[in-house]
Amino acid sequence: MITVDKQDAITLKVAHAMAKTKKLDLELYLFIPGELGLEPTILPENDFYYSSLTQKRVYFSDKIFLPLVHSRLAKRGRLSNTQYRVSLSLFAYQYVTALDNAVSSLKQSGKEDVTSDEVDEVIELALDILKRLRRAIPYEENLKRYYANIDNYLSWYTGQQFLSLVAHLPRNKQYTTLKERLITIAEKEQAHRKLNNYNSEKVRKDATRMSNKMRLLRRLIEHPIVLQEKTTSLGSNTKRVIKGAATGLVMLFVTSGVILARDYLGEITASFIMVLSVIYALREVFKDDLKDILWRWIQRGKPKWRRRYIDPTTKKEVGRKIEWLDYTTFETLPDAVKTIRKKRVVQREEKILHYHGRTQMTTSLFASGYEQTRETLNINFRALTRLMDKSSNRVYQLKDGQVTKESLEKRHLLNLIVKEDNHEGAPIFYRWKIILNRSKIVDIEQISVDSPFQ
Repeated sequence: MITVDKQDAITLKVAHAMAKTKKLDLELYLFIPGELGLEPTILPENDFYYSSLTQKRVYFSDKIFLPLVHSRLAKRGRLSNTQYRVSLSLFAYQYVTALDNAVSSLKQSGKEDVTSDEVDEVIELALDILKRLRRAIPYEENLKRYYANIDNYLSWYTGQQFLSLVAHLPRNKQYTTLKERLITIAEKEQAHRKLNNYNSEKVRKDATRMSNKMRLLRRLIEHPIVLQEKTTSLGSNTKRVIKGAATGLVMLFVTSGVILARDYLGEITASFIMVLSVIYALREVFKDDLKDILWRWIQRGKPKWRRRYIDPTTKKEVGRKIEWLDYTTFETLPDAVKTIRKKRVVQREEKILHYHGRTQMTTSLFASGYEQTRETLNINFRALTRLMDKSSNRVYQLKDGQVTKESLEKRHLLNLIVKEDNHEGAPIFYRWKIILNRSKIVDIEQISVDSPFQ
């Protein structure tokens, strides 16, 4: 299952879990309007990969309370300290992720028509999960300190999310009671942290210090469950060979040109020196172009990067991933993608970025009790927003016999098609429309897709 939403104002988050399979092919086709003028010379694939794409892979469990079961086993001395930390961190991470998604959904609908029942459901679930967590306090002192850090962060983060929800709810009187309840919960969580002496008085009074401490606690939570990555750029030796071959080929023509010029012009004269200067100038012009042409021709269709996933606790390699990233054209797309992205006049001008990641995990080396990982792929659109026109559109309207003028921001529509293939059946396709302006992602809309294989 693929999910797409906003990571922040200008970053798109694509998340998926590898369940019931050790292999997965994930392909993203990003259709960018031609009016932006995006070209490989303006934003090369390598630049986009390193500046606009970030990835994170973590252990994942669809059994939400499994980590708490592990906590109780550790409490009885039936689980190692390391397994306890991994389990508790995973529980906290999944709770934070779920709360993020729930509150984000409420904020989006809050501008239109969010119901009290929807907010109450989120509140009850959050309080129930926190209550379950606080029933499983370990006995050992070192584990108790780890638990206190987790509880401290979750308490603070829950309060922050509920207060942000209060700020986004409509200012109608019908929401007054609901806002008061959210504020009361935030105050209770604040009292809970003070009662347990989680933070010093100085930290509680200084918002900056509190924020910095919570950021460190978030890193503490993620450390045991976020797989370490080592990325290798493929084709380095090939690139050296191509560079040498291009230089040698150009020098062959240069040497031939010098010999011909010498035979034609005779001794060293001003004319000979002029011709020689032109020949060497042409060498500098065409050497890099020839190198780029040879590189693209040889590397076409081949993976460009390899990622190795390392368990942060055991330091063992638990999986690998090879990646491709290329500009492509509509004519070269697979038939299934062409069917989903129906070709019209506008599509002829679109630039298409194609990302392909092929992952293989060794589940037998995973942390005890876990057989799945969840990957988050973030796509930052800052490189695209820089290409957008700063001007606005003017719209004239007629109201009560008077002409009014209104300036509207320019927005651009991007299409994202995702192909998920776990090699256990037909691939699954998804499609989203993404509305983007110069400062933020305005809207994300999922479009239903009929299977091309039906």
